[in-house]
Amino acid sequence: MRKRFAPPSPSSQARRNTAAAAPLYGPLDAAGFPLHNAWRRAKALLFDADWQGKSSDSQRQTEVRLLWTPEFLYLKFAARYRLITVFDDADSNGRRDKLWDRDVTEVFLQPDPLRPRRYKEFEVSPNGLWIDLEISNGRLQHLQSGLQRRVSINPVKKTWTAELAIPMNSLTQHFNPASVWRVNFFRVEGPTEPRFYSSWQPTNTPQPNFHVPKQFGFLKFEPTPAIKPRKKKPSKSRGHSSPE
Repeated sequence: MRKRFAPPSPSSQARRNTAAAAPLYGPLDAAGFPLHNAWRRAKALLFDADWQGKSSDSQRQTEVRLLWTPEFLYLKFAARYRLITVFDDADSNGRRDKLWDRDVTEVFLQPDPLRPRRYKEFEVSPNGLWIDLEISNGRLQHLQSGLQRRVSINPVKKTWTAELAIPMNSLTQHFNPASVWRVNFFRVEGPTEPRFYSSWQPTNTPQPNFHVPKQFGFLKFEPTPAIKPRKKKPSKSRGHSSPE
C-alpha cells in the first residue's frame, strides 16, 4: 500500500514563508556591526532555487540572518558562488546604479503591508558596491537610507558574505517590534544571460522578476527577553543580648 502523506499544516507553511529577526543586545564591533557570535542567535534562512522555485543549485545557496534593535535592522548574507562578476566603477561612496546587472544580494522590505505597492530595496555586491531604492507604484526613487555595509570573499570555500546595517528610521517613522512586515530575499549571479536569479519566496513570473510584492513572505521581530529581577536573599538577623 502506498503511504498517504498529509498536506502541509498551516504552521509548517508559515515557517516556510516567515523570517524572524532576533533582538540584538550587547556591544557592536569597531565597525558598528554585530559581533560574530551574535549572529548565532538569529535563525538562518536558506534558499538555492530560482525565482520560480525550480533549478536548485547547492553551489549557489544563500543563507540570511537578521537582527534588530530599535535603531537598526541588521542582515547578514552568506552566499556560495560559482563565479563572481562585479562592476569596477561606482560613485565615490560606493553607490552604483543598476547594480543588479552584476552579482548581488538583495532584500525587499515592506514595513506597511497595507500599502502593497510601496517597499524598500537594498542591494550589495561582493566588492561592497550598493544601492538603496524606494519603490512606489512601480516608480524607483533614491532612498538615501544611510545604509552601512561590509563584505568579504573566501575564494577557497567559494563563499562571499555581506553584512548590512539599515537605519530603522529610513524604513518606518514609528518602529513597532510587534508589527509584522513583508519581506523577500534574492540573489543574482552571472555575467550574461541566462543568469542565476534566486529567490527565497518564488515570484513565479514567466521571466525573472523580483518586483512581485504579493509573493513576499513575512518578517516578525522576536521579542527581547524579559529580564527578571534578582530575588534578594533574606538577611540573617543577628541576636542581641539584653544587658543584665
